[in-house]
Amino acid sequence: MIFQKTIKNEISEVGVGLHSGEKVKITLKPGSENQGIVFKKINQKKVSQVKVDPTIVLDTRLCSTIGNADFQISTVEHLMSALCASGVDNITIEVSGSEIPIMDGSAITFIHLIKSAGIVDQLAPKQFICIKKTIEVREDDKFAIFEPYQGFIIDFTIDFPHPVFKTENSHVSIDFFQDSYVQDISRARTFGFMQEVEALRSNGLARGGSLDNAIVVDDYKIINKDGLRYKDEFVRHKILDAMGDLFMLGKPLLGKFTAFKSGHDLNNKLIRKLAQNPDTWEVATLDLESDDTAHLAKQYLNSKLEFNSTNYIT
Repeated sequence: MIFQKTIKNEISEVGVGLHSGEKVKITLKPGSENQGIVFKKINQKKVSQVKVDPTIVLDTRLCSTIGNADFQISTVEHLMSALCASGVDNITIEVSGSEIPIMDGSAITFIHLIKSAGIVDQLAPKQFICIKKTIEVREDDKFAIFEPYQGFIIDFTIDFPHPVFKTENSHVSIDFFQDSYVQDISRARTFGFMQEVEALRSNGLARGGSLDNAIVVDDYKIINKDGLRYKDEFVRHKILDAMGDLFMLGKPLLGKFTAFKSGHDLNNKLIRKLAQNPDTWEVATLDLESDDTAHLAKQYLNSKLEFNSTNYIT
C-alpha cells in the first residue's frame, strides 16, 4: 500500500512577498491523517484557516490567491507545487502575511525546506484522483485538458510573440513517474516583461520583485545577467505553476494534463469542472498486493517523487 505522508518536524522560513513587498514568515507543521493541506493566517485577532480545494481559489490574476470571507493568501502555487512533488498529503501552513514569500522565484527553496523538515509515512492509504474520462476547458485558442493515463504527465506549450521565446523551447512534456521534478522543474523561475513590471509597480504591485527572484524580459532580450537556468525555463516554470494549481484538488493526480497557453485561471477552471463532473474521475489507492494496481504502485515507488531520487539538489 502507498501511504499518506506528512512532514516529521515543524520548520519555518522568512521571505518577501512578490507583490506586497512585505516580510512574511511561513511555518510548516505536521498534519494528521486525512487532514489535507490547510493554510492558516495568524497575524490577525481571529485566526482563520482554509483547507485546500478548487473553490477556495478567489483570484487568478498574476498568481493563485486563496482564502475566504475573512482573509486571503496570494502566490501559493510554488509552495503547492513543491508539496505535490514531495508527496506531502497532510500539512498545516501558517502564514504571517498576505502572501507566500517569493524566495528566488522558483520552488527549490520550498523543496529544501520540506526536505529539511523530513517526510514520514502515516497509517492511512494515500488517495489519488484518477482521471477516467477526457475533460477540457477552452477559451479562444487556449485550452487545458485532462485525459486518462497510468501515471502523471504534464504536457505544456506556451506561445508569446516575442524574440526571446523561441519555438523550439516553447514545449515541454514531463512524465513525473520517470523524470525528476527536482532536477527538471523545481529551479524554473517566474518571469515577466519589463513594461508589465513597471505598470504593476505604478499600481502598488510587484513591490518585492527583482532580478533575484524573477526573469525579466525587455523588448528584445532577457536582462538578467546570469541568463536562464534551463534553455526552456519559461515553459518549465509554467509546468511548475500548473503542478501547484492542479494540487488545489487536494490529492495527487493519475492522468495526463495537456495545456496550450494556459495559466492560473484556466488551470483552476479545469479542476473546478473536474470536481463538478464526478463521472470523469475516481478516488484510487495504490496497493502492491492488488492485481489491479500493483504495477502502478511499483512505478510510483520507483519514481523520482517523494525524494526517492538520489540526485537531489543540495
